[in-house]
Amino acid sequence: MHAFAIQGGFGIENLKPFETDEPKPGYGQVLVKLHAASLNYRDLMTVSGSYNPKQPLPLIPLSDGAGEIVEIGEGVVSLKVGDRVAGAFFQSWLAGPPPATLHKVSLGGPLPGVLAEYAVFEEGGAIKFPYHFSYEQAATLPCAAVTAWRALFVEGKLKPGETVLIQGTGGVSVFALQLAKAAGARVILTSSSDEKIAKAKSLGADETINYLKVSDWEKEALRLTDGEGVDQVVEVGGARTLGKSLSAVRSGGFIGMIGVLSGSTEPVNIAPILMKSITIKGVYVGSSEMFHALNRAIGTQKSEPVIDRVYPFHDSNEAFRSLKRAGHFGKIVIKIV
Repeated sequence: MHAFAIQGGFGIENLKPFETDEPKPGYGQVLVKLHAASLNYRDLMTVSGSYNPKQPLPLIPLSDGAGEIVEIGEGVVSLKVGDRVAGAFFQSWLAGPPPATLHKVSLGGPLPGVLAEYAVFEEGGAIKFPYHFSYEQAATLPCAAVTAWRALFVEGKLKPGETVLIQGTGGVSVFALQLAKAAGARVILTSSSDEKIAKAKSLGADETINYLKVSDWEKEALRLTDGEGVDQVVEVGGARTLGKSLSAVRSGGFIGMIGVLSGSTEPVNIAPILMKSITIKGVYVGSSEMFHALNRAIGTQKSEPVIDRVYPFHDSNEAFRSLKRAGHFGKIVIKIV
């Protein structure tokens, strides 16, 4: 089958066409003919070698893909040939707390990814998606949408009328905006781009802050909440923004720690965590159970995933370069077949 793989070393320039045998489903597995895949920041880190420099190569990257089941392995009872599915990021985290072996069962490293014509998924890791979604739309769900869902509702227990501060306009952030508004929450969103801010407003953002123009955005968030602070923060920036998030969140509030875009080792004053009784929870995607819950929710909503651009399969390298430039709003997708 045709695929792309990181070969001979890390770097986008080493992501090259790759020919390999079509995989076969084993017991409890399904073979999926992939039609689309989407990119996450983790994928860029994987290709560059910063995510796991010890990752054995060659590796087919990308964790988020959608397609149709073309073959069923022995023992599969809940799925059939022809079902349209997306692959869960963690193939064997079905429900409950994350297992200790979580890092061993993720697609796109260490498991083979979905930048290929075919992939094998576990039965519990092949998730049917809303019938009205295209394959391109479904491919955006496994990481970004599930992460946003878990942060807001599973861990943060968001309620109507609460205020959420969302950082940025990448995949997780845009999904968080859409999901929070659908749940009746107020959203304050930060971005460095007025153009992206305008797009966020069109999706329902109630208040926006350009952090290049307002460097003390945490003070502006406090002003917008009459000094009380926001109920939740969708924290994707990492160490350099966490201190500001601690200032912006209310006493007893929640911070969903999702990304490390600004780094992971900056000094942070942790006193507010104690003094304000703040809850911080690491949110690393989610289980198949959470994916199913997300799909039930978005299946009843009119909003659809926001896709910045769709690249053809042969232009996969340029899709990664686009992600690296960070000019996108929402998700970058690759159409496979």
